[in-house]
Amino acid sequence: MNEVYSLRAAARHAGAPREGSHAGAPGEGWEPPWELAPGDSAAGEDAHLGPRGRAFRFQLLLARLSRRLRARRGVCAPAMAPPRCFALELPDCTLAHFTLGADVSSYTDAPSARPDPGLAALLGPPGRSYSLCVPVALDASCGARVQAARLHQRLLHQLRRGPFQRCQLHRLLCYCPGSLAGGAQHGFLLRDPSDGPDTRCALLKLLGTCQEAPCPHLGEFEADPQGQLWQRLWALQDGGQLQVGRARVVPTAEPLLHPVVPDLPNSVVFPNREAARAVLEACTPFITEARAVLNLVDQCPRQVQKGKFQVIAIEGLDATGKTTVTQSVSDELQAALLKSPPACIGQWRKIFDDEPTIIRRAFYSLGNYIVASEIAKESTKSPVIVDRYWHSTATYAIATEVSGGLQHLPPAHHPVYQWPEDLLKPDLVLLLTVNPEERAQRLEGRGLEKTREEAELEANSVFRQKVEVSYRRMQNPGCLLVDASPSRGEVLQTVLRLIRTHCNGF
Repeated sequence: MNEVYSLRAAARHAGAPREGSHAGAPGEGWEPPWELAPGDSAAGEDAHLGPRGRAFRFQLLLARLSRRLRARRGVCAPAMAPPRCFALELPDCTLAHFTLGADVSSYTDAPSARPDPGLAALLGPPGRSYSLCVPVALDASCGARVQAARLHQRLLHQLRRGPFQRCQLHRLLCYCPGSLAGGAQHGFLLRDPSDGPDTRCALLKLLGTCQEAPCPHLGEFEADPQGQLWQRLWALQDGGQLQVGRARVVPTAEPLLHPVVPDLPNSVVFPNREAARAVLEACTPFITEARAVLNLVDQCPRQVQKGKFQVIAIEGLDATGKTTVTQSVSDELQAALLKSPPACIGQWRKIFDDEPTIIRRAFYSLGNYIVASEIAKESTKSPVIVDRYWHSTATYAIATEVSGGLQHLPPAHHPVYQWPEDLLKPDLVLLLTVNPEERAQRLEGRGLEKTREEAELEANSVFRQKVEVSYRRMQNPGCLLVDASPSRGEVLQTVLRLIRTHCNGF
């Protein structure tokens, strides 16, 4: 039959929930006045279907109608349209992975569709949870990724203020399954334990301040009487709010690699000079100092070679005695002492430290290339000691960008731990280490201004451990560990012995 068949009639015929019911089907409580076109369905054709068949028919009708509504109203597809998965960082530094599925009948008999206790604790009642992810296209340009990172940081600052201070903030990553580079979208899960009515209003108001396109959508989580979790997706349009999606929260398997790992070479662990340079080039419209850094980088030859003398890089966390050791070794060996970032850009360090990770790491990466040019010159005249180099840049980037605990770091021998091919390589890298208690004692009373990451090292033991493990996984060259707990004299002799053992000419 080709008679017009309204969605409301279809819902009643299929046994779908009426307005005010809580069975949990998509579109619950929403009865649009539009009718489907002739031929989409017919009451007589459904007469022979059982309850499950009619429910499936209803889902099909709803999917078709949703496509037409988007076309009529000009509503873009949600930024987190399927296939999309999510990685939520839990308080114990584990990650809970879930996806969104709109078809309730598809998951009715699936064991994985049952509520996950870890997710239910953060997404379900009591209280209410909201999600915000900053959209970025899979093939986004460098400039688009930089703008997305700046928006993410601005939202983070806002979510730590005002009415949101009573809420819990968790890292949320939206990603494409299959380890596709460029597919990760960074965001937040905001949990309001009291389910205050002003939290949702404040979030919508915050979205209204976003001038960037595409604008993030607001996800709102809820549970039906059966305990199943759902997410409603809201967008702002014409001064009001519009529901653009509703889907069931379905636990999914954890991928073999952390979802952000494929993005690391494009975002924080740059494989070459040009990749880092492109990021700072995108920053020149809003960071005046970015052009000055680029000018200094462009003065450096693209291909530099080490002179006849040895180059030793000394790495280590703050308060491991690195500054003292590098100066002492330089004096003992009559070697040139260089630092990364170099003095010529060190004056702008505070500016870039306040920027998102992608910008901050591009600044430090380019600093390494400037230092490499200095190493090439100095190593023709004497040995060179470098206070921090590429390993420091990479380890802090990995530990910052990869959410969760140690188990989520890229595995040993992953390409992200490899030295960039176009960066002058040292002959030896030494990593100074001390136990956490000794390091904490040394930090007391130093009174030095800390960067954001240095402060994180003190406050977050998991972050510190991720930095240390990443250091140990660096390759080509790897790091030789030095216990820096003994006296300064003993540490100096240990370092000199390692240099003379592994480097010729001393």
